[in-house]
Amino acid sequence: MRRYFGRKLLIYLVTFFLAVTIDWMIPRFMPGNPVQNMLARASVRPEAAEAMYGYYTKAFGLDVPVWKQYLNFWVALFHGDLGTSVYLFPQPVSKVLRESIPYDIFLLLPAILLSWWAGNKFGAFAARTKRLDNTLLPIGYILTATPYMWLGILLAWAFGVVFDIFPIAGAYSFSMQPHWSWAFVWDVLKHWFLPFASLFLVGFGGWAIGMRNMIIYELEADYSHYMEALGAPRKLVRKYAFRNAILPQVTGLALQLGVIVAGALVTEVVFSYPGIGYLLLAAIQNQDYFLIQGCFLFIITGVLLANFLIDIVYVIVDPRIRRGMVGE
Repeated sequence: MRRYFGRKLLIYLVTFFLAVTIDWMIPRFMPGNPVQNMLARASVRPEAAEAMYGYYTKAFGLDVPVWKQYLNFWVALFHGDLGTSVYLFPQPVSKVLRESIPYDIFLLLPAILLSWWAGNKFGAFAARTKRLDNTLLPIGYILTATPYMWLGILLAWAFGVVFDIFPIAGAYSFSMQPHWSWAFVWDVLKHWFLPFASLFLVGFGGWAIGMRNMIIYELEADYSHYMEALGAPRKLVRKYAFRNAILPQVTGLALQLGVIVAGALVTEVVFSYPGIGYLLLAAIQNQDYFLIQGCFLFIITGVLLANFLIDIVYVIVDPRIRRGMVGE
């Protein structure tokens, strides 16, 4: 088992290194100059712009060769320094991310876990009921094929504009200040619901369709017919079918993490939800190298950690992997 996780950890470390390197390179291949953009936003007079340009270029470490910028980036990263935001100067990128990450966790964790759990449960149940199965198939295919952004816009229009039930922008009302009270918590939940619903519904449709197909396949497998021939209760056969069908769904969860994170980014833009996605859009528009790097670093780290945890869960739920480890 130690060798198995050692190999996995090495793969994740190499993946992290390559992904962060690409993360560092992408902003620098973008046209334009972040310091010039910052001075343009500040409406600096031309006679002062040249002196300030040299000062800020040096302050951001952009006055050295690219290869040295790359080495400086890794040295700073190992010291926990993500640089200073150009867009929100002079705030450190780490401080900006700390203010946005809780919103992402609050949005993503429930959407991922609840859609996976509910989709698998509902798909397994629908496979046993023909009338429900005939309803599930078209609805599930429509949901899983729906872009997150389009569904978010549709939900905002229906429940925010037409019925005026939920707010459609921000994490809480602009008239309120963050504080611990039931009124504020309720306001936060109302702002959270529509972004959550758009992520949940798309994920739910995919997981339900996948589990429905896997259950039907498992119930037609030889071991299921053999158990039925031995007189095993139908409930027991379905229990074993569900346990076998859940394994590919766990693997699918690892593969879908990157997709749902990307969906969360565009959903946050639609609802002006102050998470990493909304922050990333502002960073790209202002060519903020350091904030772009910080946002993608959080996404990369989160997806890799989640995949590593799923690898551990897979060892727990699949006895074949544990037997293979013993054989090593």
